[in-house]
Amino acid sequence: MTVTYTNSRISLLAFVYMLAMLVVLPWQTKAQSTYTLVPKAQVFMKVTGTSNVHGWEMASSTMQSKGDFKFDKNHVLTSIQNFQLTLDAKTLKSKHSSLDTRAYKVMKASQHPKIVYNLRSTDVTTLAKNKYLVKVLGDLTIAGNRQVISMNVNVLVNADNSITCTGTEKIKLSDYNIEAPSYMAGTMKVGNDLTIGFAQTYHK
Repeated sequence: MTVTYTNSRISLLAFVYMLAMLVVLPWQTKAQSTYTLVPKAQVFMKVTGTSNVHGWEMASSTMQSKGDFKFDKNHVLTSIQNFQLTLDAKTLKSKHSSLDTRAYKVMKASQHPKIVYNLRSTDVTTLAKNKYLVKVLGDLTIAGNRQVISMNVNVLVNADNSITCTGTEKIKLSDYNIEAPSYMAGTMKVGNDLTIGFAQTYHK
């Protein structure tokens, strides 16, 4: 009689455990999902700078990126993990082919064709419903040189549950051992300071 009661109790506990797992596991899958970048028409990466003559801009809409966006039970973003972005340096284009050619040379694009960003950590602040300010820390590699950078990213969860990330950050060419290029027989000299701007939309 005791054996029968014990077995029944064990069976009941096993059933409860299985039921709990059926409830919890789907939520865990929903709470943290991997998002990837949508087609190139909806994304861009821009690099802007100055010179002793005029400002300039190079842009690309061709890149690869994905990351795990984690939400709590109230569908509030809590963190971003395993995020990476890769950009082919030679997809950055300006309005002047001569500037592009010189830029690829000083970036050593043939030896180091990829510009890579790897996320280290995030600190998420909720601004409003589905709107967040995310302070991110990560490694940016350009021309084979890696630097740790921090920046603020605006994150918006859209009505279709896609996620749009936008922001800007200033860097220096010298931080990546890149010599500021010159043009027109040295009469135009590019400044050391650059601004990276981006808008990227991700979906599951």
